[in-house]
Amino acid sequence: MPTIAGIDIGNATTEVALARVNENSVEFISSSIAYTTGIKGTLQNVAGVRRALSLALEKAGWSRDDFKKVDFICLNRAAPVIGDVAMETITETVITESTMIGHNPSTPGGVGVGVGETVSIFDLDMTKPGHPVVVVIPGSVNFEEAAEKINDALSKGIDVRGAICQSDDGVLIVNRLNKVIPIVDEVKAIDRVPLGMQCCVEVAPPGRSVELLSNPYDIATIFDLSADETRQIVPVAKALIGNRSAVVIRTPLGEVKERRIPAGELYIIGPTGKRTINIDDGAKAIMEVAESNWPIQDIFGQPGTNVGGMMERVRKTMSELTGLPLGEIHIKDLLAVDTMVPQRVVGGLAEEFAMETGVALAVMVEAQELPMQKLASAIESDIGVKVEIGGVEAEMAISGALTTPGTSTPLAVLDLGAGSTDASLMRPNGQVELIHLAGAGNMIDTIIASELGIDDMELVENIKVHPLCKVESVFHVRLEDGTVRFFDKPLAPELFGRVALMVNDNFLSPLLLDFSIERIRNVRRKAKREVFVTNALRALKRVAPAQNIRLIDFVVLVGGSALDFEIPNMITEELAKYSVVAGRGNIRGSLGPRNAVATGLVLSSVGRKIL
Repeated sequence: MPTIAGIDIGNATTEVALARVNENSVEFISSSIAYTTGIKGTLQNVAGVRRALSLALEKAGWSRDDFKKVDFICLNRAAPVIGDVAMETITETVITESTMIGHNPSTPGGVGVGVGETVSIFDLDMTKPGHPVVVVIPGSVNFEEAAEKINDALSKGIDVRGAICQSDDGVLIVNRLNKVIPIVDEVKAIDRVPLGMQCCVEVAPPGRSVELLSNPYDIATIFDLSADETRQIVPVAKALIGNRSAVVIRTPLGEVKERRIPAGELYIIGPTGKRTINIDDGAKAIMEVAESNWPIQDIFGQPGTNVGGMMERVRKTMSELTGLPLGEIHIKDLLAVDTMVPQRVVGGLAEEFAMETGVALAVMVEAQELPMQKLASAIESDIGVKVEIGGVEAEMAISGALTTPGTSTPLAVLDLGAGSTDASLMRPNGQVELIHLAGAGNMIDTIIASELGIDDMELVENIKVHPLCKVESVFHVRLEDGTVRFFDKPLAPELFGRVALMVNDNFLSPLLLDFSIERIRNVRRKAKREVFVTNALRALKRVAPAQNIRLIDFVVLVGGSALDFEIPNMITEELAKYSVVAGRGNIRGSLGPRNAVATGLVLSSVGRKIL
């Protein structure tokens, strides 16, 4: 009996179904999964295909390099999907009239608000009595010496209103003073704090955040700013919202310079012609224009803008990887989601950020026969096995999903991958309707990374796939749903008081983020709903009879994202509003929602009698 390998190249993983076949039967002997190498549908995928096939051979009891055991490879028709973030406005504000320090040291000293002129602690004794000052204390001065100098100055009538300290000594200093003053400590760039300038220091009581320095009008009152100057100080105030302590220093020399790169316009070309929509209008407006101009023929961005740069990067990247001319790279779909993006405020001394509204975009480049044929030829040359392109994911997924016990036609399948959401509907007569849309698991990663300001994508992936908890003692945690779990053995000391990920029943991974458990959970769930629930409805509407989702009876969820601990429930809950029964698939009765496309490729190849 010949052996066939169905290989599904996805945006994140490559899956293999290995089977012995003849005209009357198919015997699946193994399956495997490996990370996809390079962008889906490009020649870089060859290494990932080789690794995944080697794992399948090993599971079948053969040598990992014994590719001659395989008579034929059936490959999916891969369509690349690329995501990026287009800001509402990309703004770089060079603040020369105000410098700010707005981080959250764990233990600032004292409490209250102090306004005065910045002075070095080494020059404090030369200050005129009665003149309000804020003392700048470098790390070379220890807390005892600093407290002694400030107390000496206070005894001479020098009006010390606050302090800025480089070391983590705020509490130690204020505990030794004869007068309580606000002290912001842990300011690493103490050498950049300008001296002789008007300054305001604010430290909020425990459990509170700064109020004056997070309000542009209070800053205007403190520093006697004009209306134009108040408008320019807004990025400073926004960056200080929610902080326990803050410092704002006005430097009267120089002028504020501002450079803005507009988010720009999208040009969506379809049956109704060229439609224009500005990114500033938000995700809802963008999607309304896209839906009204379906099917999309191409999408462009306004030159010289942020979204224009994104679209050109997509085309250039795909042109370089596929070898196709830029003119033959067409963007056929997009998904837009409103998000928040932290932007660094230039002029800050502690890496301050201001949250700006933005729009996350995922776009899909339609697969072309030429690059896919090149990929098939490259795999055939590398492995030495005949390769044929079998079909697109949506069509193959429905063949694989039908191996789930209890399923039959008519049946709709949602393939929830990393880069795309695919839907297919098989009618009782065998006719298949299918759609391939941009936006899936990778877009959720983009949104989580954007809203939480995380650069480590491995951490982002872990936040996406694991539930949260708050470690309240060395023996118990409070889960994100409010329930409490106790442990027989004490937890690691570094976990105490932290938000952590429940990686498994016995392992917690602490999150070193300055966000509450509620904030992280809300960001994660919002991203999943706005990507997968939105795309599930978009996709099913496209394939449903008369575009009416209520005319679909059953939906099977397959793909890597169908393994998520909350995405299937979100989709099932939403589809219940349309009286649709939905659930996670179980491919071949044992693989869960994985391997649907690879399995379908094998079954499809036998049905087409290509042996």
